[in-house]
Amino acid sequence: MKNFFNTFFSGIIQITQNIDESKIDKVIETIKKIRLKKGRIFFLGVGGSAANCSHAVNDFRKLCNIECYTPSDNVSELTARINDEGWDTSYSNWLKNCNLKSNDGIFVFSVGGGNLKKKVSVNIINALRYAKNKKCKIMGVVGKSKSFTEKIANHVVIIPEVDKKLVTPFAEAYQAVIWHYIVSHPKLKINNTKW
Repeated sequence: MKNFFNTFFSGIIQITQNIDESKIDKVIETIKKIRLKKGRIFFLGVGGSAANCSHAVNDFRKLCNIECYTPSDNVSELTARINDEGWDTSYSNWLKNCNLKSNDGIFVFSVGGGNLKKKVSVNIINALRYAKNKKCKIMGVVGKSKSFTEKIANHVVIIPEVDKKLVTPFAEAYQAVIWHYIVSHPKLKINNTKW
């Protein structure tokens, strides 16, 4: 349908024109400091955002020489934690086992950013509380303003909401656009891509 094509791609243009460059720059500076201090970055997301976390871990490690991990890459441990301890603590308990330190960073990819009242992404909320207690730098790319991630994080990039029906695909697509921008940035990129 031509109208949907125009709606979708005009939304992409609007988001691109309205994304807050200064917030992305702050994330880049924070990551640069984490790397200088030999800290690690832990990417947290669920659903499509979890898949984005896995891809981002690869790019940050391979292109920027930053030690990175995500709990969703180890499905055996993750599902054992969910089965034995519950979903809500699955990420926070995983972070505890990682021996989280103040020079480490947390990077959230999420559509909603976590909402305790609606009981959405509670595992991310508990992980962020734990990370804050450990004095880690918290960053995120989320699709909704006024989320738990936005309230607790040091720097969050909010994907501008241009169509209520397309919040999820736009948020998840722009997570990828933004992290690819970050790993390609001259302040962070060390190694070249093949192409």
